[in-house]
Amino acid sequence: MNYGENLKKQYERLGICKDVYEFGCRIEERLKERFLALDQTAEFNQMKVIAAMQKKKVSAECFQQSSGYGYNDFGRDTLEAVYAECFCGEDALVRPQITCGTHALALALMSNLRPGDELLSPVGKPYDTLESVIGIRPAKGSLAEYGITYRQVDLKEDGSFDYEGIRRAIHEKTKLVTIQRSKGYAVRPTLSVARIKELISFIKQIKPDVICMTDNCYGEFVEESEPLEAGADLIVGSLIKNPGGGLAPIGGYIVGKKECVENAAFRLTSPGLGKEVGASLGIMQSFYQGLFLAPTVVNAALKGAIFAAGIYEQLGFDVFPGAAESRHDIIQSVTFHHPKAMRAFCEGIQAAAPVDSYVTPEPWAMPGYDSDVIMAAGAFVQGSSIELSADGPLKEPYSVYFQGGLTYPHAKFGILMSLQKLYEQNLVNKDRMC
Repeated sequence: MNYGENLKKQYERLGICKDVYEFGCRIEERLKERFLALDQTAEFNQMKVIAAMQKKKVSAECFQQSSGYGYNDFGRDTLEAVYAECFCGEDALVRPQITCGTHALALALMSNLRPGDELLSPVGKPYDTLESVIGIRPAKGSLAEYGITYRQVDLKEDGSFDYEGIRRAIHEKTKLVTIQRSKGYAVRPTLSVARIKELISFIKQIKPDVICMTDNCYGEFVEESEPLEAGADLIVGSLIKNPGGGLAPIGGYIVGKKECVENAAFRLTSPGLGKEVGASLGIMQSFYQGLFLAPTVVNAALKGAIFAAGIYEQLGFDVFPGAAESRHDIIQSVTFHHPKAMRAFCEGIQAAAPVDSYVTPEPWAMPGYDSDVIMAAGAFVQGSSIELSADGPLKEPYSVYFQGGLTYPHAKFGILMSLQKLYEQNLVNKDRMC
């Protein structure tokens, strides 16, 4: 028996029928050139990470544990220097005490805004969990409670920036502009670094001293450059997404202008203490090794996203972005317009997981969201969306957001299993698979 037949048998043992497997193989064949281009970007970014680690003289001593106050934590301080070098910032804050991406964003906002300042989003409504941080949705401790106002300018219908609207929105109280790179639970283009540069350049011409912050979640290492190279003052993200490489068990980062990063450090710990405290608790090796692996892990996730787009596009579902479109984050959305199909997709992703594959995902009232959310994630790290996962709010138009996959074969298997579940429930047009 040859390799192809052996592989096919292996998928059959895992529950993938002949029709689904062969359909997937045909889609994959069409994507070979696209995958080659992704490999080249990953190689570039891998060399960038290695160069940063070598320049900052990462050593075995960097992996030592600190406890208590964490004074003189050599590994922690070196890692932050590596992040600053890698992402082209003046300084960085990379800490396990930052619990998630929303926490990192809240930290950056609350430390760099003061009562009477105004926050502006020129790319429409931010991700759902930030609504409580800003005070769009009333919450204790929100920016609104501290007298910080908020204004947003929606994108135009074609996804372009409303430059005149942005010009009118900027005034003397505008202190910080937040630019969400990824689309979140919205159907709009993810922003490329080139488009972020164009937007920041326009904003800085109007008000040069405004702080431009980019929510970089899901976008790290997707392109060869990062938003700080496009003029951003701050970038913010989560270590259980792209830059943690699947190994970081917790954490977030803030990289950018030294003053802005210092402000965040004083908010995270205490005025007068800042970056000097914060024990690494023995997880530095995971942080370093995760960053080292991140470019290739992100590459695997991107290939999985494109494979998903190719599969569901061929089946007639609305996918965003399309299989042939440029990629600027790892997220792939598929719109089903029916809750049963959305649930079947998530059941398939869960069934393909190495952890908790036997459970069935159910919608629940997830903190920070205004509707029930269904989430499929059999991950080694809870909530790690660089691992194979899918989620979405259970409401019209019933769009699911797929991301992650520490390896491409796992991402591929997850998509095939999602299709298998729809196939078994007659929720796909089987004629389109021929």
